[in-house]
Amino acid sequence: MKKGVFLVLFFSILMSCSSSKKVVKTTSKPASKADKIVANALKYKGVRYKFGGTTQRGMDCSGVVYVAFGEENVQLPRISRDMAKSGKKIPLEKAKKGDLLFFKTSKTRRRINHVGLIVSVNKGSIRFIHSTTSRGVIISSLSEKYWKKAFVKAMAIL
Repeated sequence: MKKGVFLVLFFSILMSCSSSKKVVKTTSKPASKADKIVANALKYKGVRYKFGGTTQRGMDCSGVVYVAFGEENVQLPRISRDMAKSGKKIPLEKAKKGDLLFFKTSKTRRRINHVGLIVSVNKGSIRFIHSTTSRGVIISSLSEKYWKKAFVKAMAIL
């Protein structure tokens, strides 16, 4: 009798310590090229501004875009006004994550001199990553008065 109770107790302890493997299926799809490019750019958030910069030590607006696309083997011109000639012009309403926004921010020069990479579009609200001389690599909203006024066009690269 003692032996039987011992065996029952032993096996119940043994069974309670066993592990079970749970198979968890995820429904997430693989990251798109646009997702990867945006993730590349986001690695530089907070990096200080440096004219002509393309490293963690400093970046300008086109440097962020150039490096983010380059890390996914998508070659773009190095400067914003030349980037603005790449890809396909799209209406702002069709802009999506991974597309580029171009701006004229200079009062003296009447040409494109700034670029941003769209990181999200939510209910028409467009957020983009870029580098500013005052704050370095940041995320801004196209609905901000300054950027809305300076906006020139959107381009699809992918």
